[in-house]
Amino acid sequence: MLSERMKHLKPYTPGEQPRDRAYIKLNTNENPYPPSPRIRNFLQNFDPETLRLYPDPESLRLRETVAREAGLTPDQVLAGNGSDEILSFAFYAFFDASRGPLRFPLYSYTFYPVYCDFYGIPFERVPMKSDYSVDLDGFLKSPLCGAVLPNPNAPTGMAHTLTALDGFIRRFPADRVILIDEAYVSFGAESVAPLINRYPNLLVVRTLSKDLSLAGIRLGYALGQKSLIDAVAAVKNSFNSYPVDTLASNIAILALEDREYYAELSRKIRTSRDRFVQALDIKGWETLPSRANFVFTRKAGLAGQEIYRKLRDRGFLVRYFNLPGIENFVRITIGTDEQMISLEQAMGDLE
Repeated sequence: MLSERMKHLKPYTPGEQPRDRAYIKLNTNENPYPPSPRIRNFLQNFDPETLRLYPDPESLRLRETVAREAGLTPDQVLAGNGSDEILSFAFYAFFDASRGPLRFPLYSYTFYPVYCDFYGIPFERVPMKSDYSVDLDGFLKSPLCGAVLPNPNAPTGMAHTLTALDGFIRRFPADRVILIDEAYVSFGAESVAPLINRYPNLLVVRTLSKDLSLAGIRLGYALGQKSLIDAVAAVKNSFNSYPVDTLASNIAILALEDREYYAELSRKIRTSRDRFVQALDIKGWETLPSRANFVFTRKAGLAGQEIYRKLRDRGFLVRYFNLPGIENFVRITIGTDEQMISLEQAMGDLE
């Protein structure tokens, strides 16, 4: 009964969501703090009568808000039902087998190969440097149909500077799209959004799930020159012309406009992250330099799966990747100070 395509699908595996007991959940990179107080006030006064109407298919107010924040124009913004949806549309719009493989880092977001398999896009994983940073030069071999580069990268948390990315994009083939996935950029990395008007082949994808504490509404957006945005919009409108609902759009606008609140959340998370890393250093852990809201760490003599299992037994959920080369690492989301202090104590006892 299944199509041949369906028989060969390899779905994405999300972070564990167990229900057998209460855990301190540090495995899916959610923000540990609540969204803007403005959102609570809005929901308390929201008129449900508006929900009988379809939402704006162009998400114009939302795009205008994003454009103001990014220093762009609304026609350089596309809103979608989460950054994963935007990524899917972009993969369909710009990458195919006729021009060579798509390239992304060896260790990176595990949805990238899923989309490649779904759309029949050949791909190559670019090996990392010895320090686990992304090797930008490895993306430049011909032929290729494009590149996807998360900055900061996940699961490593490492990031390139704006200067390094500018030089890389300048060397990248001008007739191939380079997609920069900035899901974690607000936690200490530099955005390439200021380069958009300089490079017609640059597409930036972001999510509101991490820095704006809005994982529950599934909203993301793309930034790029109008020709790229029009192409992704054409894919969207061939699939579902009403992807962003009324509630999500209004909530997102309120969050994007509350700059001071979210700047403080980002500061708190960065401070907690850096203090946590220092504590791990003292206990003999090796942690990669992170510019995200998570860290990637290991300890000599302990396998990653063993770390994951022992922490789970102690009531902490972290993420373990059973991949050669990073099998001894675990990825740990930065929670509140209280959660991280408790985790430090639990990790100090691991042997």
